[in-house]
Amino acid sequence: MYNFKQLLLTLILSIFAGLFFNANAQYNIPDKPKYIPPVIDSTGTLQKYQFNALTQKLQHYSDSTSTEVIVVIIPTTKGENIGLLTPKWGHKWEIGQAKEDNGVFILLAINDRDIWISPGYGVEDRLTAGTVGEITRNVIIPEFKRGDYYNGLDRGTDAIIDVLSGAYKNNRTQEPNGFPIEVIIFLFIIFIIFVIAISKTRGGGNGRGGGNHYNDDARSILEAIILRNMGRGSYSRGSSTGGFGGGFGRSSGGGSFGGGFGGGGGFSGGGAGGSW
Repeated sequence: MYNFKQLLLTLILSIFAGLFFNANAQYNIPDKPKYIPPVIDSTGTLQKYQFNALTQKLQHYSDSTSTEVIVVIIPTTKGENIGLLTPKWGHKWEIGQAKEDNGVFILLAINDRDIWISPGYGVEDRLTAGTVGEITRNVIIPEFKRGDYYNGLDRGTDAIIDVLSGAYKNNRTQEPNGFPIEVIIFLFIIFIIFVIAISKTRGGGNGRGGGNHYNDDARSILEAIILRNMGRGSYSRGSSTGGFGGGFGRSSGGGSFGGGFGGGGGFSGGGAGGSW
C-alpha cells in the first residue's frame, strides 16, 4: 500500500528540482551498448572479487526470474539531479524485459556521496518510494558511512530481491492520525496548478536560453506523473551521448557472466535515494 504522504513529498521535490535546477548541469548518458553487464564500476571502487560476486548474484537472479537489477557506479553526476538522471538512464538503456518492465536501476555517484534506486513500471508497485527509501536509509547508507560500498550494495540488492519475492519485512511503524487521502489529493492538485503557473511565468518570452529548459523539465515531470497515474507512458526526455568518467571501467565484458541486460524495459520518474 502506498504511503501517500511520502509519495506526495517525492512528487513535490521532483517538481521543484525540475523547475529550479541549474540549466547548465547536464550529464551525458552513454548510448545503450550492445552488451550491458549487471555491474558497471567506472571508478574502481569495488575490488575484483567484490565486483565478481555482485555481478554473479545479479546475473543469476536475472537468469532465474528475468528481473534485471543493474548497479552503475560513476564518479559524479556533474551537478545533475541524481533522482532525475537515474530513471532517464534506465529508460534509455531499456533495463528489464519489454513486456514486463521489470528492471531496477541503481546509480551510485561516489564523489557526490549520492545513491538513487529507480524501479521499472512492472516492479514499482512493490518497490514503492517508501520501501526503497527505507532500504536506502536503513540498509545501504549505514554501510556506506563505514566506507564499505560493497557491503552496502550487496545488502541493498539482497533487500530489493527480498521485496520482489515478498520476503522483505517492513520495519516502519504506522503513523497515527495520518492526513485523509482527500486532503492530500486536494493539496496536490492545488500545488500542480501553482507549479504550472510558475513555469509559464519563468518561460514567458524573455528571449534568454534558460527559460525553455525549466519549462521542459517541469513539463516532462508533470507528464510522467500524469502518465504514471494513468498506468502508461514513460519518463524519458532523451539525452545526448557521451562517456561517464572513464568509460565502463571494470565490467563483465563479452558475456562472461551470461546474457547482457537491456531487453526493452521502461521507467517512470519513481524511486528513492539518499546521501551520506
